[in-house]
Amino acid sequence: MKSWCLRFERPVPYSEARDIQLRLLEERRRERIPDTVLLLQHPPTITLGQRGRDHYLLKTPAEYRERGIEVHKAERGGDVTWHGPGQWVLYPILHLGGRGADSHGYLYNLEEVAVRTAGDLGVRAWRREGKNGAWTEAGKIAAIGFRLRRWVTFHGMSFNVMPDLSGFDTIVPCGLEGEKVASIETLLGSATPSMDRAGDALLENFEGVFDRTLTRFREGDALPAGLQPDRGT
Repeated sequence: MKSWCLRFERPVPYSEARDIQLRLLEERRRERIPDTVLLLQHPPTITLGQRGRDHYLLKTPAEYRERGIEVHKAERGGDVTWHGPGQWVLYPILHLGGRGADSHGYLYNLEEVAVRTAGDLGVRAWRREGKNGAWTEAGKIAAIGFRLRRWVTFHGMSFNVMPDLSGFDTIVPCGLEGEKVASIETLLGSATPSMDRAGDALLENFEGVFDRTLTRFREGDALPAGLQPDRGT
C-alpha cells in the first residue's frame, strides 16, 4: 500500500504539530490523501492525555516556564509524558483497516515498531503485560497514546534515542509511579546510533509492520498538494 511520510529536521512546537495532524486527518477522512506519517521532534514539552492527571505534574506552571517546558492537554489516550529533542515522535494519520482494524491491533502494531526498532539499534526491548509501550532492562523506551476520529488515527508514539531524560523527572511518566524511563543512549552510551539512523529505522519498521511503502518527503521538499500547509480542507 502506498503511503506518505513527512519528516521534519527542526523541532516542531507541539501546537503546530497538532494543527498539521488535524489538517491531514481531515484530508485523509475525505480521501484526498493516502495514509500519512509525520516524523518529528518537539521542543521540551509535557502533554497530558485523556487520562492525564494534574497531580502527576511535579512542578508548578511557573517552574515549567522557567525550565522552558511547555505544558499541553492532548486528545490522545494515556496519561502524562514528556517530549524533547533527541526523542523521535511518530504521528501516523491512518484509516484503519485489515490487520489494524481495531484499536488493540493498532496498539500492538505500534509496539511492534518500537520493539523492532530498538533491536535494530542494538537494544533488546519487549512488551509488558498490562502496560503499553516498549520496555528495556533500564526502563520504558517508547510511549504510545493515540486517538481515532471516524476510524482515522492521530497522535501516536514517542521513541527515546538520546533525549535529556531529566525532563521526565518533572512528571510521573505515564502515571506509573516508581517506573524508570530509558533511551537508546542509556543502554549504549557512546555507541548510540545517530538520530538520522534511528529515524530511518523507525520508518523502515513502520513499513514492515504495517505492510506499506512510504514515499518520503522532508520539510522544504516540493510537496504534493495534500501535504502543503496552505491547502484548505
